[in-house]
Amino acid sequence: MTKQMIKTIVVDDEPLARRGLRARLERHSDIQVLAECQNGLEAVSSISQHRPDLVFLDIQMPGLNGFQVIHKLRELKQPIPMIVFVTAYDSYAIKAFDVHALDYLLKPADDERLGAALDKVREYTSTAHQDEQSQRLVSLVAELTGDDCEEILRKLANGEPVETNPYPDVLAIKDGSEVTRVNVQDIQWIDAAGDYMCVHALDGMHIMRKTMKELEQELNPQFFVRVHRSAIANIRFVKKLVSHISGEYHLILQNDTELKVSRSHRDKVKAAMKM
Repeated sequence: MTKQMIKTIVVDDEPLARRGLRARLERHSDIQVLAECQNGLEAVSSISQHRPDLVFLDIQMPGLNGFQVIHKLRELKQPIPMIVFVTAYDSYAIKAFDVHALDYLLKPADDERLGAALDKVREYTSTAHQDEQSQRLVSLVAELTGDDCEEILRKLANGEPVETNPYPDVLAIKDGSEVTRVNVQDIQWIDAAGDYMCVHALDGMHIMRKTMKELEQELNPQFFVRVHRSAIANIRFVKKLVSHISGEYHLILQNDTELKVSRSHRDKVKAAMKM
């Protein structure tokens, strides 16, 4: 019997993640990858053009996020394909995905987890569940935001903000062939070492290749504050702010690590500490 080809699009703002997922999908003879998209706007255009059966959709992206992609497709009266979310969200959101979405992949996903997701996709393509999944996706958005569906759609249509967590709960840090998941709340401070970031967490230090600016944008400013050109501190781990006779300020962390506070960041640090 000839296998039914599953037309697929991969959406992720990280080039390596897109290429890696595509390569692994192409090992499956019934998966046809039609396109890759690097943001939500590209995703809407590509889905409208190609009418895929399946989309691997990252949630946190510049421009339109994954939820807004789904809304935009509904707004354009485009059929919503099967969606497998690719996410770094924490466990409470994953439980919601289990209930409402076709499936999810938690970054970094292994081959076994990907295979399980594809098995679920194949089961859906052999039955008449696609319309049901579209309604479940709408319910998912409502559960994650605490709003009812109509209110969410009204907010999005009017350009009003929808309250979802824009910051990851986990950082996936690659080291050679290994990937370590570091809980963001366990990060004490971060400092730069050339082109690399040293992430100091409760379970030790981790090295990642990313700029300080990129990392700062990923972290919740309610808890993470830039203290110096080359350092970010988690306010939850700060013991005290000390001023020296020279006029310099230093943060003392709970583990007695001392971080210099530059003049340009002093006011922001004081505000974060509610001084």
